[in-house]
Amino acid sequence: MPDIVRPDGAHIHYEVSGSGEPVLLLAPGDALSRIDDWDENFYHPVRELAEHFQVIAMDQRHGGRSKAPATPFSYEQAAADQLAVLDEVGAQQAHVVAAGIGCAHAWRLVAEAPERIRSVVCQEPVGREEGTNAFADFFSLFDEAMRLPRAASFDDAETEGLAAVFAAAARDGNFATNPAAGPFAQRLRDDTEFHKEILALRREKYITLLVRFRDGLFPAGSPYFSVPEETVSEFPVPLLVLPGKGGRQPQGVAERIAAQAPSARLVDAGFDSAGKRAQTVGTIVGFLNENTPK
Repeated sequence: MPDIVRPDGAHIHYEVSGSGEPVLLLAPGDALSRIDDWDENFYHPVRELAEHFQVIAMDQRHGGRSKAPATPFSYEQAAADQLAVLDEVGAQQAHVVAAGIGCAHAWRLVAEAPERIRSVVCQEPVGREEGTNAFADFFSLFDEAMRLPRAASFDDAETEGLAAVFAAAARDGNFATNPAAGPFAQRLRDDTEFHKEILALRREKYITLLVRFRDGLFPAGSPYFSVPEETVSEFPVPLLVLPGKGGRQPQGVAERIAAQAPSARLVDAGFDSAGKRAQTVGTIVGFLNENTPK
């Protein structure tokens, strides 16, 4: 289970399974994208796609077993990490299979390096849709992370409430299940030396970092967050879209992407029964094979 080291000192964790045409997995998640997030998916591409392809799974920086300096989130930086992983395994081109927040990563990756991507499978993409969700639905993921150090600072003058953040991360280092611990929760739990980097920020700069992290992940200006809307209308690779069911992954966003992208197919994905699940996985495998040079 190797890591690569990036120029800023970040360690990006990745895993390779199977053989054949490379497929890069960009995992779902409310804010972070971790290999383990596939465990909750309706199918597990690490296991099921590895029967047909070389599957490259990765923890994005700040998530899972990847670790990085305490900096705001950047889709540009994430795409550079993803390309570095492809370089490391010798994949000049790859398919991308993404879900949830991983779809936003996929859009930016294609925008940054279209010549490296053969096709994209996008399951339940996140996005803004008027009448279905609002920015508050996305921003709320960070509310508790900002509240905790402020609330605790009255009883914790020495660390200005940051000790409460460390304690929260020690209890549960998963930001998705323990948002109070913040997006750096995994690193705070696993690396006590990292506490010094956060303590050096002090409370207000830490909260400002959270705001910048949130705004980098969910910027205004595009319903798809990571790229301008017109980028999707010029998408240069084939696209298979499996719609979401509402909330931060509304069906309308998937339908809009499929209508805008020049070479896109929207499928009525089945997640609810074994038969539908198998049919949907078969559709994904068939789509990837169709777009693999013979």
